[in-house]
Amino acid sequence: MDRSNHNMKTLFLQLGLDGDDQQINDFVARHGPIEPATKIPDAPFWTASQAQFLREALDSDGDWAELVDELDALLR
Repeated sequence: MDRSNHNMKTLFLQLGLDGDDQQINDFVARHGPIEPATKIPDAPFWTASQAQFLREALDSDGDWAELVDELDALLR
């Protein structure tokens, strides 16, 4: 099991996105707010593999789940 310290930067890198603070802020500004009824993995801007990773992170309630929840809140 991966016991690394995860943060928003490492989540973005895991998703294949730029983990720079400014790039994260730009991503949130560009893609938010998402509809309240839309689950984060179902947002239209994710690739299929990104959406799958987000689903698995939430379903497993593993190391990434808290950060995915945090990203979800940022995008609301």
